[in-house]
Amino acid sequence: MYPVPGRASRTPRLLCALLALLLLPPPESRVHAGPVAAARELRCVCVTITPGVHPKMIASLQVTVSGPQCPNVEVVATLKNGKQICLDPEAPLIKRVIQKMLDSGNKQN
Repeated sequence: MYPVPGRASRTPRLLCALLALLLLPPPESRVHAGPVAAARELRCVCVTITPGVHPKMIASLQVTVSGPQCPNVEVVATLKNGKQICLDPEAPLIKRVIQKMLDSGNKQN
């Protein structure tokens, strides 16, 4: 049996394309960034800001200062139900919560 002319040149390209498709991760394994990305990227994390939340609902706070990744100060609160939200760092209540957490950290040292 003799090879069909023109068909042999398409076979390596077809195999390369199939191999490339097999190496791609499945769509459900891609990371979907919510208000807080797991890995810090060179962009702002907080897209929307929640106007306020009761301090008793906050389990932890993460404050990110402005820098090359984002010109804004970002305050990310992890609530007791596990949800993460972005808070307004200029809000008086949030400023008091941050100050209270800083003061309690200084007393422990």
